[in-house]
Amino acid sequence: MILRKLIPVCAVALAASSTQVLAENTLRWTSQGDALTLDPHSQNEGPTIATNGMMYESLVTRDADLVLQPELAVSWEPMDGNIWRFKLREGVKYHGGEDFTAEDVAFSFERAKHESSDYKEQVKSVVEVKIIDDHTIDLVTDEVNPILPNQLTSLYMMDKGWAEANNVVNPQDFAGKEETFAVRNSNGTGPFKLVSRAPDELTVMEKNSEWWGDGQFPGNVDRIEYRPIGNAATRVAALLSNEVDFVLDPPLQDLKRIDAADGLKTDTVAQIRTIFFGMDQGVEELRTSDVKGKNPFADVKVREAMNLAIDRKAIQRVVMEGLSFPAGMITSPGVLGNNETQDAEIPLDVEKAKSLMAEAGYPDGFSVQLDCPNNRYNNDEKICQAAVAMLAKIGVKVSLEAIPKAQHFPKIQKRISDFYMLGWGVPTLDSHYVFSYLLDAEGSWNATGYSNDTVNSITKGIASETDLDKRADMINDAWTEVRKDMPYIPIHHQVIAWGMSDKVDAPMSADDALRPRFVTIK
Repeated sequence: MILRKLIPVCAVALAASSTQVLAENTLRWTSQGDALTLDPHSQNEGPTIATNGMMYESLVTRDADLVLQPELAVSWEPMDGNIWRFKLREGVKYHGGEDFTAEDVAFSFERAKHESSDYKEQVKSVVEVKIIDDHTIDLVTDEVNPILPNQLTSLYMMDKGWAEANNVVNPQDFAGKEETFAVRNSNGTGPFKLVSRAPDELTVMEKNSEWWGDGQFPGNVDRIEYRPIGNAATRVAALLSNEVDFVLDPPLQDLKRIDAADGLKTDTVAQIRTIFFGMDQGVEELRTSDVKGKNPFADVKVREAMNLAIDRKAIQRVVMEGLSFPAGMITSPGVLGNNETQDAEIPLDVEKAKSLMAEAGYPDGFSVQLDCPNNRYNNDEKICQAAVAMLAKIGVKVSLEAIPKAQHFPKIQKRISDFYMLGWGVPTLDSHYVFSYLLDAEGSWNATGYSNDTVNSITKGIASETDLDKRADMINDAWTEVRKDMPYIPIHHQVIAWGMSDKVDAPMSADDALRPRFVTIK
């Protein structure tokens, strides 16, 4: 079961300097990595989604318990055939003063379908947005889509006129390092509006006094100041010295120290996110290997051997301070499709792994580079370092390249990484999201080159299957194929920890998203 707890989150009223008096309730917080962009359709990445979700809004959202809630749509219902009708909230204005209308919804869906959007998989079933009136739309899908509302919780609405005026009709090409007006500027309908943006330094927002939801939520934050701090020790020091009131990702080894400090506390929750390694089995020859003319990862025996060589319990015990759950699949408990059979831990068996390597024709192993982020997941670089040592025991000589996530993710998106770490959360709470991005042959984050006809067919089929029992069986069949093929190396389901001042309260969510609309200052 997914653990959900209400915990205090940081926010206190302080002066930023001797000359500037801040708003009464200022939320000062930090984490190891900044949002990648403020373009709401460019990058489908957790911290980026959470940051943009403070300023932009979607038709449907989730509360702190991850239950679907109305946001810019006040209601939705399936109509005859393949149509969902959404009634839009009236009287909503963008931060720039523009009215929110059905035209903006049609524009946002079209924008999210663009090649440079990282939301294509979530909206590809929508073939038409019919405008019934200014505040009613019909989403027409290619087939019946029973999970469409679940797929829209992070699809943010943009003002069409603002996008046209600022030449951002299309999303930023993040992998191509494109710079656009939407990268550092924002015009949403949400509870906070952007004051200033200095990527990797400081992002400041202030309360949107014209927000439709003002007074409907418990939050009383007036101003948000976010400063990313990459160094783990420095993040903790900032919390201990009262420079910040909340750390989204305190080092796990420092949780007891934070708990022991006056006025501070920590809490943990099992996250809907799995950490794993991907292997590019689709290319003819790996880019970083000493094996020429063929690809070791193309042999399932090699992939199985590498899975058997990873000591997940040791990573849980030594690297993660016990705050992880060893994984047998690349989606976590709480997501439809996860079950004890599919998620059974892959056992450590170095001798069998060596035998499989020899059977595959690599008795002496081979070399390869592992690409790893160093500012995205809990102890990401340390996990990769541990895996390097474990794989060496079966002759796989791994050179590690650990880099910031802003450089790491484009390597995966461009399909230029042989072997890489990735973490995947599931905002829809449904395996279709995992299949469509990571396992379908056309998935935009499937950098493994994996393609299984059964999995591809099931991915398409469950998008329109309305018989829930049949759909669950289809999902299980797909996971059975994936577990047999082993295109990925599951490591663990992540447990998240927050460190904070005891002066405020906020709900802690299993998606690790800070929701300031719920933050209250005592």
